[in-house]
Amino acid sequence: MSDDIAICTQDLVKRFRTLRGMVTAVNGVTLQVRRGETYGLIGPDGAGKTTTTRVILGLLKRTAGESSVLGYDSMRNTYEIRERVGYIAQQFALPADLTVQENMRFFADIQDVSAEEQQRRIPELLEFAGLTHFTKRLAGRLSGGMKKKLALACSLVHEPQVVLLDEPTLGVDPVSRREFWNLLGNLRAEKGLTIFVCTPYMDEAERCSRVGLMYQGRLIAHDSPKMIKRLVPGRLLEFTPSNFVPARQIVTGMEGVLEVQTYGVMLHLFVDDVARRRQEIAGALAAQGITCVGMREIEPRMEEAFISLIRRQSDQSHGV
Repeated sequence: MSDDIAICTQDLVKRFRTLRGMVTAVNGVTLQVRRGETYGLIGPDGAGKTTTTRVILGLLKRTAGESSVLGYDSMRNTYEIRERVGYIAQQFALPADLTVQENMRFFADIQDVSAEEQQRRIPELLEFAGLTHFTKRLAGRLSGGMKKKLALACSLVHEPQVVLLDEPTLGVDPVSRREFWNLLGNLRAEKGLTIFVCTPYMDEAERCSRVGLMYQGRLIAHDSPKMIKRLVPGRLLEFTPSNFVPARQIVTGMEGVLEVQTYGVMLHLFVDDVARRRQEIAGALAAQGITCVGMREIEPRMEEAFISLIRRQSDQSHGV
């Protein structure tokens, strides 16, 4: 494996035995994460993101295939991996009855960071996370966003080369999410840290160097956000119809309309020719007394690409 690769899986499989028989949670996943990049693993609940992450870390035994971090095998070299990796689990829990400072020392002790190194690293990390003025506050009394930043600081106390984050901003307000991602960006820029993050948020996926889209245990797309969005056919029209349900029924199946998505009260239509189809769509709706407000062409985002690729994969799975 190249020294440029931080995380690697090859035909990775993980099956679980349940009361209903064997369930395949991860089905032949092959991916590579380069050193110094931010890689986002996205997909709906149950897609297999968390299971993939746990197998990569060696927290779960793989059923088949290969997985490694920094050249260390996930099954045979778990101690070497944990020395070099920071991890924030989906249900990561800080000891609520310890202060910010005590939490930092607690996790430093777990990672065998010497007292001398703690004196250097902990103040630096608290300043980095914006927690310098909250060292005596109990972790249980921190806001959701501050807890996430403290968790990140704790995961960095042993100076890892790679950080794996499983939905680290779930349930956090948008401002705190943006602050957290700014911290991740600073880590990558200043320390060259490799960041592997599972996220359900499409705006966060846009901030990654590359993205892997998981669905039903498979990796169905794997590229930069820009290239992922190019996988969606056609160009995108957006408008708000005066009567939503019949409007959707009318445009679905019209010639040149490749795909129909909903976005709140708006319709998003992928079409083969914007100039031609704009007039045809407006005319067909007007004939039924439906007006179109704000019809315009927009650039597809990760959200539209995400929906389109999963829909296409689902149709293929069902032989449509």
